Amino acid sequence: MAKKQFKAESKRLLDLMINSIYTHKEIFLRELISNASDAVDKLAYKALTDDQVGLNRDDFQITLTPDQLGRTLTISDNGIGMTRDELEQNLGTIARSGSLQFKQDMDAEKKADVDIIGQFGVGFYSAFMVADKVTVTSRAYGSDEAWCWESTGVDGYTLSPAEKEAPGTDIVLHIKADTEDDKYGEYLEQYRLDDLIKKYSDYIHYPIRMLMHKSRQKERPEDADEDYKSEWEDYDEWETLNSMVPLWQRPKSEVTEEEYNAFYKEHYGDWEDPLSVIHVRAEGQVEYKAMLYIPTRAPYDFYSRDFEKGLQLYSSGVLIMDKCADLLPDHFRFVRGVVDSPDFSLNISREVLQHTRQLKVIAANLEKKIKAELLRIQKDEREKYETFWASFGRQLKYGALEDYGAHKELLKDLLLFFSSKEGKLTTLAEYRGRMAEDQPYVYYASGESVEQIAKLPQVERILDKGYEILYLTDEPDEFIMDALGVWDEKPLKSVSDDDALPQTDEEKAEAEKKAEENKDVLDFVKETLGEKIKEARISKILKSGAVCLTADGPITLEMEKYFARMDQGQAQSMKAQRVLELNSDSGAFAALREALDSDREKAAKYAELLYDQALLIAGLPIEDTARYTELVCSLMQ
Repeated sequence: MAKKQFKAESKRLLDLMINSIYTHKEIFLRELISNASDAVDKLAYKALTDDQVGLNRDDFQITLTPDQLGRTLTISDNGIGMTRDELEQNLGTIARSGSLQFKQDMDAEKKADVDIIGQFGVGFYSAFMVADKVTVTSRAYGSDEAWCWESTGVDGYTLSPAEKEAPGTDIVLHIKADTEDDKYGEYLEQYRLDDLIKKYSDYIHYPIRMLMHKSRQKERPEDADEDYKSEWEDYDEWETLNSMVPLWQRPKSEVTEEEYNAFYKEHYGDWEDPLSVIHVRAEGQVEYKAMLYIPTRAPYDFYSRDFEKGLQLYSSGVLIMDKCADLLPDHFRFVRGVVDSPDFSLNISREVLQHTRQLKVIAANLEKKIKAELLRIQKDEREKYETFWASFGRQLKYGALEDYGAHKELLKDLLLFFSSKEGKLTTLAEYRGRMAEDQPYVYYASGESVEQIAKLPQVERILDKGYEILYLTDEPDEFIMDALGVWDEKPLKSVSDDDALPQTDEEKAEAEKKAEENKDVLDFVKETLGEKIKEARISKILKSGAVCLTADGPITLEMEKYFARMDQGQAQSMKAQRVLELNSDSGAFAALREALDSDREKAAKYAELLYDQALLIAGLPIEDTARYTELVCSLMQ
């Protein structure tokens, strides 16, 4: 029989389909199973209106038959089958899909009960990734004839009459010989096939069956004596490999909490129940179902480079991607779960998939759902939310700063900070609700710990006013405050800012007078310390404390610490402009004043010592510890 050429422009196109579309060879089984499922769907739909079909939904199935000796793998279905012309059209024309045509016909008739997976018609040719010859024997429903399509790949194909008792299709893959790099024989091993079905096709609506070779212990004979040794026997048993009904396809009202939790633990390897489950069914612009899990605690590798974000992406129950990163923004990368949409094709590459409009729409909708659920937990189950926050709070904070603060409006309501008044974590909205009428700012203070911040001398005057302070202890905190700027019309203000407490005209005049009267002291301190500080100033923010360190400009002291930890090479260029704040009413300042008038060498030592004390209060390292010890000892003599 004469070999026919594929109805495509070149052999190069088929070579592209076989070698470039799919990343992993194992995908071939997913594609062929999906095609078989489509064929069964078509006949199942026909059976609804045609009594002559003689089959109900429970009668349909797909079977796998591996033959290791003959080195063939057969995939069979009892679906609609194909005529001679359909074989030539669907398999002889690359990138033509009978499933797509059927789906278009159904859409035209507004029939929505049939799930057709394949659309582009290239998936079949993935068989040539593992087979050097493919034989397709098919008999169409309503026809007495069967036909055999056979091809070895780019050289074309043959069509010849065949024998087949019932409608359906048998695809026989003649598996390639093993090479040093590729062990094609694994696709003939029953347990490997079982794993692939569970991975990619577990939720196909029809049973996928395979004759499994097993062993079992024989029953002990009733008349066996004490010396009887147990015996084993081999046997074959048909086994359904797929579970068929995914949890997310069921109505939310029919799924128990135990079922949600069991699915989560089994699929994501967590020993603890999830914090929450989001079960979504969306129709309209894009149709999809989703089942998302918010973990209670972070996995061990969450903050490492090895952690991969992403949701499992399915098309009508068939796995497309195990971790589709584009479905989750980085700030919600901790979410686990699945998304299932019939709007995606199995036959397109990951690169194409990741830029589809449907994917972007789903991702945007899921982001809103996740935020809404987190807000609900924050409001209704605060203890649970704070447990979640302990694991993932830092991720949300960094998320608020990503992309130059593009996500800050989305995430700001989810953020928690420690409250000086409440003695626990609070939101910015809760803080704002407690503010006194006369309070001009939302105050915050930064440091290594809550305990350390509470002892900062610059917080004293704010607390004495009865104002609440947010204690910032995480690296991103000050960056967040800078990015937000304002909360509900109230500016966010550091307690270290010179204008943290608004002054009356009288207070301003008094402050200017003190600065002028002590200009010689301030100039001397600046001269002594040199480039270590930008300036020395009479403080407006200290009450009982003698000294503290603040910063002018956009880089704060806490930011300086952060940059020093992150990049030692750039640390010098990311230093704060340090300001030494001196309390002119303190005993230490009086001693400095007196020394300046009588012993300038001693005054210089006082200036150095006050600067080192300010460094210690700010949680910064003393630049020369030996010199610090020398200063203390010399002043004690």
